[in-house]
Amino acid sequence: MTNVPASAEELRVVILARYSDLSKRMQQIGRHILDHPNDFALETLAVIAERSGVQPSAIVRFAQAFGYEGASQMQRLFRDGLISNNAALGYADRVRQLGRAADDEAVEADDLLAEFVEGNVLALNNLLQTTEVADLKAAVDAIADAGAVGVVGFRRSFPVASYLAYSLLQAEKRAFFIDGVGGLARQQLQAIGAGDLLVAVSFHPYSEETVSIVNEAAERGCRILAISDSLVSPIATPADHVLLVRESEVRKFRSLSASMCLAQALVINYAFEASRRSEAS
Repeated sequence: MTNVPASAEELRVVILARYSDLSKRMQQIGRHILDHPNDFALETLAVIAERSGVQPSAIVRFAQAFGYEGASQMQRLFRDGLISNNAALGYADRVRQLGRAADDEAVEADDLLAEFVEGNVLALNNLLQTTEVADLKAAVDAIADAGAVGVVGFRRSFPVASYLAYSLLQAEKRAFFIDGVGGLARQQLQAIGAGDLLVAVSFHPYSEETVSIVNEAAERGCRILAISDSLVSPIATPADHVLLVRESEVRKFRSLSASMCLAQALVINYAFEASRRSEAS
């Protein structure tokens, strides 16, 4: 490889560009790096290998495939990045610690409430620290520029998607909720076309229905805004815009607090943007 990425951001871009061509095992490593850059910077090779489900030697081969002599060179890029932005450090470890404590202790009603509150506070703080203003603004502009907005999200993502559709309608945006009632999801998709926007919400394990709708919408020329938990999730890969959310998990139950907060901020930002455009015209 002639041009070796010289920063964590350059490496992220290259991983995304080559991701579909990587082997399944290399994709596991690439996804872990993209989704957990702070862990990758700070943990040992053995811990990273365990968490990404591969052998340490596979991580070394991954680094060499991207032009580095070994994994330590690649890790150093992410450590350097933490020097200028360490606000989100400790989030994953603190959530894991909370989860371990929850598993070890007897369940009391007030204790359980406290566990979920603490986990959600961590997720909300992480959302604030890791959401790029430019990404949020681009998503708001995409909604404002679209003639119509379709919203889709099934299973665990259904509450977020339904709130988005409802709120956009309240903000007087022409919006359609693709809920799939009666097996009519594809027919409901016909309400939007080229030049319109599809907002898709899905988290691991990703809904096959949502992935199918996203791919079909992309083929029809719709722009895609994905709200997901990974840059390489099956709804983020074909998307024009991606907003990432990392939810808390307590006693094996994942929350939606951060996702709902992001959805609310997205719609309210759109309402202000629409008002500004109306006043300027």
